[in-house]
Amino acid sequence: MGDLSTVFVLSSVVTYLVALIFFAVDVSALGGHAPKRTVRKAANIAVALSWLGVGLQAVGLALRGIAAGRVPWANMYEFSLTFSFVAVLAFLLINRKRDIRYLGVFATFLAVAVLYVAFWQLYVEADGVQPILDSYWLVIHVSIAAASTGVFAIAAAASLLQLVQHRQSRRRAVAEERVLVASGGGAEAPVSQPAGAAAGSSGSAAPSTFVGRLMAQLPDAESLERFAYRLNAVAFVGWTLTVVAGAIWAEAAWGRPWGWDPKETWSLVIWLIYAAYLHVRATVGWTINRFAWFGLIGFAALLANFYVVNIFFPGNHSYSGL
Repeated sequence: MGDLSTVFVLSSVVTYLVALIFFAVDVSALGGHAPKRTVRKAANIAVALSWLGVGLQAVGLALRGIAAGRVPWANMYEFSLTFSFVAVLAFLLINRKRDIRYLGVFATFLAVAVLYVAFWQLYVEADGVQPILDSYWLVIHVSIAAASTGVFAIAAAASLLQLVQHRQSRRRAVAEERVLVASGGGAEAPVSQPAGAAAGSSGSAAPSTFVGRLMAQLPDAESLERFAYRLNAVAFVGWTLTVVAGAIWAEAAWGRPWGWDPKETWSLVIWLIYAAYLHVRATVGWTINRFAWFGLIGFAALLANFYVVNIFFPGNHSYSGL
């Protein structure tokens, strides 16, 4: 069963890689000189392949669990499989409600990168767990952590895209102002005539770079920021439950709910970063770019918690690789 699980998961990696290529083709076309398209065949093929990849990965996870005789997220390798699965699945489910195919490159690239590292650096044979891990809290604590990490990943992709969009929108505004001045408009232009109208009539303010043409066809920075905020808010609830469940499990396993273990401490740091992000988002009148950076810092802390703290900071969680 363990070997068969590996076959299915590797098949999902290949499928995600092909989907990534089709998503890249779609992005390339969006950034081309053609006008905005309503039918995006490459993106549709990529979405279908992503669903196939998720299906293959789900079977691989199930077979891994059967081979190990437990839930398949008890070590770093299995956690990588689970959170990358959730990230792609979250992207696909959200895409059914609103068109976010432009995030497909990020979602599939993340899955390929995470699974690559999982196979060639973190792989362990399917086996049972130490007695201390043989608890229903393993199901609750780690599954919520994996799901939250997957949603945080999609939010981080939206925040990254938001920063690029904001930069491009400022460039477009400057270009349109220059066109107005060059056409004799400027400050004396009729109030009823928007800047974009003058720019469009001359055509000289149209985006001239690949990134500019691409971003002109995607949601504006404000929409991307709101989207990332909603995802971060949902994932934050999950991370809160992760920390709480971990404390309850620690009380049952080690006789104390909190001991400032490196993993516990870093999980709290992540919680504080996202709690501060949500607080200032609701109360402080910052520019949206600062919110994006806040979200990206939180996701960077998540990655550090998994790939740095787990490996280089020994503690009570070391035996599990989590």
